[in-house]
Amino acid sequence: MTRPAPLQPQTSPRRDANRDDFINLGEIIGVLLDNKWLIAGVTAAFVVVGAGYATLATPIYRADALIQVEKKSGGIPGLSDLGDMLGAESKAVTEIELLKSRSVIGAAVDNLKLDLRAEPVRFPLIGNWFARRFVPATPGETAAPLLGLASFAWGGERIEVFRLEVPPALVGEELELVAGADGHFSLAYEDTTLAEGRVGEEVEANGLRIQLSELVARPGTRFNLVRRDRLATVRGYQDAVEARERGRDSGIIALGLADSDPSRASAVLDEISKQFVRQNVERMSAEAANSLEFLRGQLPEVRRELEKAEAALNTYQSRARSVDIGLETQAVLDQVVGLETQISNLRLQQAEYDRRLTREHPRYQALLTQLAELSRQKASLAAKVENLPETQQELLRYTRDVQVSTEIYTQLLNKAQELDVVRAGTVGNARLIDSAAVNRQQPVAPRKALIVLLSAVLGGLASLGLVWLRRSLNKGLETPEAIEQLGLPVYATVPFSEQQKSIEAQLRRAPAGASGKPVLLAATHPHDLAVESLRSLRTSLHFAMLEAADNRLMISGPSPTVGKTFVSANLAAVIAQAGQRVLLVDVDMRKGRLHKLFGARADNGLSDVLANTCTLDAAIHRSEVEGLAFIPRGRIPPNPSELLMHANFTAFLDEVGKRFDLVILDTPPLLAVTDAAIVGRQAGTSLIVTRFGMNGAREIELTVRRFAQNGIDIKGAIFNGIQKRAAAYGSYHYYQYEYKSEKA
Repeated sequence: MTRPAPLQPQTSPRRDANRDDFINLGEIIGVLLDNKWLIAGVTAAFVVVGAGYATLATPIYRADALIQVEKKSGGIPGLSDLGDMLGAESKAVTEIELLKSRSVIGAAVDNLKLDLRAEPVRFPLIGNWFARRFVPATPGETAAPLLGLASFAWGGERIEVFRLEVPPALVGEELELVAGADGHFSLAYEDTTLAEGRVGEEVEANGLRIQLSELVARPGTRFNLVRRDRLATVRGYQDAVEARERGRDSGIIALGLADSDPSRASAVLDEISKQFVRQNVERMSAEAANSLEFLRGQLPEVRRELEKAEAALNTYQSRARSVDIGLETQAVLDQVVGLETQISNLRLQQAEYDRRLTREHPRYQALLTQLAELSRQKASLAAKVENLPETQQELLRYTRDVQVSTEIYTQLLNKAQELDVVRAGTVGNARLIDSAAVNRQQPVAPRKALIVLLSAVLGGLASLGLVWLRRSLNKGLETPEAIEQLGLPVYATVPFSEQQKSIEAQLRRAPAGASGKPVLLAATHPHDLAVESLRSLRTSLHFAMLEAADNRLMISGPSPTVGKTFVSANLAAVIAQAGQRVLLVDVDMRKGRLHKLFGARADNGLSDVLANTCTLDAAIHRSEVEGLAFIPRGRIPPNPSELLMHANFTAFLDEVGKRFDLVILDTPPLLAVTDAAIVGRQAGTSLIVTRFGMNGAREIELTVRRFAQNGIDIKGAIFNGIQKRAAAYGSYHYYQYEYKSEKA
């Protein structure tokens, strides 16, 4: 019977391109279903890790406080604040920067000794969790050590360091303090004892000074002491303290600080608030004192101008014999006095701005603009004055000087008295509304539910990435059609057998060189789907070998672990069960394991026959399957390929071909060694075994090409280990159809 032409798929290039670009939703869902246990396992692992972290992580608490900063006029009280006219930046922004300055936070660091850290040494990962849940029954009680680990602190330990001064070389370094009995302690650095002392006593040794005010711990408990750099500590709290204004121009500043110790967070935030308010009062008092000094410097000069103006007016009135001001002149006088008073006030403010601002500052520029406008109005009034009689002009000028000087002098005198009162009782423009408070029942971190949810999401994404990575790296073919597209007919598709998987595990556990019970699948589980598939292969081979030159069938494969020995042994068994005499030969003299399936030993096998150390009759072993005999590999020779190329192998094949109806030759993988190419030249029929998801297209093509280069025509392939995949398109399905006893 002639061999059928291999199946050639008839698809157009356009259709292939569209298929490559098309996203097969069903295939994606199938891949997810095929890997559902992997996805579930990875996701569950992430959730467990996330839940463990959320449970064991140290909770973080947040302290909140509220400060009000009231608006104040800049410069001399009572004078107009031109910044408001320009919509200047909120005062709270400046106050926030002052609040987070080194002077404020540095004072809090010094007062609370925040640059000194003293903490008990906890057991890694779980120590803090145990310590948080310990509730002392009596004051001063400490938790019993877990598993005898007495050097760790398990709860209830306390330490209060009154003073710790260290040399510059030890700043930022961890010192280890070990509690002793009766309040004694020792201080060490890198296993070198630096000082020993007792609670309440000041100890000075090796350039350091230490004094403890409290120590509650079991003897042997360790503590870590660190004198941190002050500037680094201040900068750390500058970053940690949150300050923001609630609403535009509200002047309400909300403060926040997160810390693992709620008491410390509250104390630090309270101290910072108090230092800010205190320094604000001091700053306001200093501003009042500076303004008062400025006014007191201006008062004598204004007084002299007033006296001079009064004397000039009196002299003129005496000379002019008491000339009175007319109604028209009085109206002009009132306007001129108003303008002169405003200009004088702005001149005073300009003098103060000269001390505080540059000429390019927006406030300074606005002041100059207003001065220019007032000067223009004053110039326009000069024309009215020129139209008055000469005596009225003179009288207006002298009267104007007196009234303007009197107005300015009176105003400055009043403001000086007000500033004197302000300086004596300054309260500042900042006050503490809400002192620091912490919700100890609800820490801000870790957010357990969110962490578990994110862990589940990350686990799902990681598992999907792992699934697609495995799929992209796995280039093995998964459908018989893919093999047939390479021009190689598929003679049989053998499904994956769970029973064979158990047999393989049993063989791996068996001691090397030992014999045991036969574990041939066709004999132990004759109705397994894999055995049924081999029975269909038996029918296909019957017709394929009708025109073969001999009765020899070689079975090889591209790579190891594709299932050549499994297919060869069980195929031989089902053919023998059909009434033929079958000889199964293990030609893999390097790693052959055919003998294990039959529960025999490897000696007295093929290599021994070819080396003339054993007779053929002694090498042929009978199996439990009637009509089936096998020859094991024999002792491992140093030159398997040379033995196969010797004339003895040809004579061996001729002899066994006469004794049996079919000789099946189980050979090593071709891409590993060349033995299969040597054997194939002396076998009338050759098949290769490929495995589901293992052998790629290029690997199969290379195997067929290697055989062809040696003059061997591969009849077809046996697709082994097919697994039911939801993602497989057009895959084969197998149905259980077997005889069941009526007693069952």
